[in-house]
Amino acid sequence: MNIDFAITCGSKILSSKLINTARLDSEILMSKTMNKDRSYIIINSKNIINKYDLKNFYMLIKQRSLGKPIAYLTNKKFFWDSEFLVSNHTLIPRPDTELVVENALKITEKKNKINILDIGIGSGCILLSILKERKNFYGTGIDISKKCLNISKMNAKNLKVSSRLKLYKSNVDKFNLGKYDLIVSNPPYIKKYKIKNLERDVAAFEPKLALDGGLDGLSEIRKVIKKSSELIKKNGKFILEIGFDQKNKVINILNKEGFYINSVEKDLANNDRCIVSTKI
Repeated sequence: MNIDFAITCGSKILSSKLINTARLDSEILMSKTMNKDRSYIIINSKNIINKYDLKNFYMLIKQRSLGKPIAYLTNKKFFWDSEFLVSNHTLIPRPDTELVVENALKITEKKNKINILDIGIGSGCILLSILKERKNFYGTGIDISKKCLNISKMNAKNLKVSSRLKLYKSNVDKFNLGKYDLIVSNPPYIKKYKIKNLERDVAAFEPKLALDGGLDGLSEIRKVIKKSSELIKKNGKFILEIGFDQKNKVINILNKEGFYINSVEKDLANNDRCIVSTKI
């Protein structure tokens, strides 16, 4: 069997499970199987695939057909301008979250040697993307998950920013180290009862710890805002990712904790997605 025929068979299996990126996913999983980039797979599509690779390919196709995300099957996801290592212990980086990076870079354009805190660092995609762009910035990341911190550590090494990064395993409530010029966070903000209604790929495979925002979706956001108000310098900036329907409630919480709202940024679907604020 040649590569193209195997990819077509894989694609048909995925299509039967209503996966609308079936052909693309099949090509990516063949790339993973053969340890070659996708362009190689396409150019050499008439080459014969050996039985060992074919067996591994169909194992990956089966997992994808059950809903396991491509990012977890390949252990990587592109974000901002870098490829990040991910695992099923980390939330998969989303294009919408690039808004946090974009705004962080915009408001720090003329800053020098600032200290940034990322609350709930996960894969490290937000903080490490900023550090990669700003060679004289320093970052601190905290997370309750040791496995997330290990992934962040590996990503920092790959992006060559390890020397400017400190990582701590800590609950947000208990972290009291340092004062920061900029704080960023993408906390869990899905209402607990709504998690089961998310897309199958998300509900069944992504870590509940990174999704569950409690009964009203705001329990973790409240903690992050309260702690940020204690750890941020006066006139420091705070950029927070939120759920599409949480703007007004989150603004009220921010105001009560002494933050002035600079802007509310919309995502690719024109939903309110992050709030930029200043500690006053």
